[in-house]
Amino acid sequence: MAETVSQTLSEDLFALLQQERFVTLATIDHETGAPSLHSLSWVYAVSAQKILLAIDSRSRILANIEKHPEVVIQLIGGGSSYALNGLAHVKTQRIEEVPLKLALVEMQIYAVRDIMFYGSRISADPQYEKTYDKKAATKLDQQVMAALRKAELT
Repeated sequence: MAETVSQTLSEDLFALLQQERFVTLATIDHETGAPSLHSLSWVYAVSAQKILLAIDSRSRILANIEKHPEVVIQLIGGGSSYALNGLAHVKTQRIEEVPLKLALVEMQIYAVRDIMFYGSRISADPQYEKTYDKKAATKLDQQVMAALRKAELT
């Protein structure tokens, strides 16, 4: 079992979550009870203990969280892989400032673990590219991240 690093994000991990970043989110499927894994990029750390996520309103993630609020985010960065355990809830079903139908999910972190296997280090952070119109993707990403930053104030 991985050793608990902390109950909060370190300064370095917090800094990584101040911009759009590839993460995976593990939930428990609301119908089958089986683990369910999702890839996300619209995440934002409000504090060392709270993360906001923008999730497509049609996603199973929302129903999963409603039934089973325990979630885990895998964050790769800073040379390692981390499991951020927490309790999530849907804060709002619709983020008004964004043209897509996105829900706002809030996650309260209760454990941060370094889960990298022994004697290894991540040598490059995951990279991805948007496969649709680059200009539209950039505009949407900016709108979503601005909405997440604004939501932190409410």
